[in-house]
Amino acid sequence: MRVLFDQAVPVPIRPYLVGHEVRTAAEESWDTLKNGELLTAAEQAGFDVLLTTDKNIRYQQNLSQRKIAIVVLGQQQWPKLRPHVRIVIEAVNMARPGSYTEVDLPA
Repeated sequence: MRVLFDQAVPVPIRPYLVGHEVRTAAEESWDTLKNGELLTAAEQAGFDVLLTTDKNIRYQQNLSQRKIAIVVLGQQQWPKLRPHVRIVIEAVNMARPGSYTEVDLPA
């Protein structure tokens, strides 16, 4: 799958996504796009999954017609996320077109 990292997603997750093509919004020169524009650009470029930390995206955007899967991280700080990275990997691997998943980490 092609996975796009939104702005605040910790880049150290990248090597854990074995078998996926991972790009960041900045690498695509999309770091100034707002959510709706970013989702459209990502879909048009053939991305399958948007990995983001924006928990409000589902309230700010109409996701019902979207093809891209959205995986929302409940934590954006790598030191806190690192011990639970497998949960993120599982969420990305399970993502299906148009799905929305929030990844909550254990306390």
